[in-house]
Amino acid sequence: MTYLLIVSVFFLLAGLQALGLAWFGLRGFSYERSFSRPAAYEGESVEMIEVIQNRSPFFLPWVRVETSIPPSFSFNTREAVEVRGGHFHTSVFTMAPFSRVTRRHHVTLTQRGHYALQQASITAGDLMGMRTLLRDVEAPAEISVWPRLFPDLRDALPSSRFQGDLSLRRWIQPDPFLVNGIRAYRTGDPERDIHWAATARVGSLQVKTHDFTADPRLMVLINGQKSESQWGDLMDYEQEPIEYAISLAATLCLDALRRGQEAGFAASMPLDEGEECVCMLPGRRSGWEEALLSAFAALSIRMVRTFPTFLDQLPRLSGTDIVILSCYDSPDIEQKMRQLRMLGNSVTLRLLPEVRHASA
Repeated sequence: MTYLLIVSVFFLLAGLQALGLAWFGLRGFSYERSFSRPAAYEGESVEMIEVIQNRSPFFLPWVRVETSIPPSFSFNTREAVEVRGGHFHTSVFTMAPFSRVTRRHHVTLTQRGHYALQQASITAGDLMGMRTLLRDVEAPAEISVWPRLFPDLRDALPSSRFQGDLSLRRWIQPDPFLVNGIRAYRTGDPERDIHWAATARVGSLQVKTHDFTADPRLMVLINGQKSESQWGDLMDYEQEPIEYAISLAATLCLDALRRGQEAGFAASMPLDEGEECVCMLPGRRSGWEEALLSAFAALSIRMVRTFPTFLDQLPRLSGTDIVILSCYDSPDIEQKMRQLRMLGNSVTLRLLPEVRHASA
């Protein structure tokens, strides 16, 4: 008799719990997630933070949160599982009434890219499995994975790149610290250039004349084609040379910026899901380094223009050190390089590793 009473009470409580779950449902349940940093370099680790809250007075025996995760996210936790050939992150927990749970997962970012997580699937149920609730919630979380940088690429810089005090008279500005002579004052000469000692000696206003120093700008151009005959998009296993080019371009641009130069890049590929070639003309303003790295992260390896067409559509460049990163050389590329040189640019073609000259 006692046994029957216990069983009856158990089923009664289970039924009440199922009714409570049906009544309260997931009304007071919320799920949010974020990353500890908005951006990180490829190979670095960040935290993915989950905040789960139950604002209702109802006890949730079990709740499962399942969300799609990029395959390049390597979780250092047992909760990262692979389901049906895709990658999913699953968290299972119990929620007391009016409770809040914060979970931190260490994630290693193994692939450059711009990742925007969106929905999560929430499943809740009672202990007996009499009722199960399912709901999709918006749980946005975004992170940019910047390309891996090379530690030392001085040999990869263009040979025509100017260093130190190189005297040159093209697209260059006079250096106030390099004085190469004295001449008579002319209307419009700045007062700071007046040479007072020479003025006193000659008896008329004399001004200093300045030499010219190089103030180069770097523009890196990335060819998104692996071969001249390529028309379709590259398969994942074919993209390694282009990824190398992106890392090399990022390294060159940051090296130039940290040396006080202007830097920019363009590619015959779009950002994210766009359909236009990316072009960021050389600059050096505040936040420019982060802007370049974020663009490199968002670069999608999809060809939207052939490389010669892309070069034709570039904004007019002059007085710029241009580095072209390409898997191949061709007569069309050589012709476009000559045209760029005629505009007063220095142009260097760097063939990517394990790539042979097109005519070889």
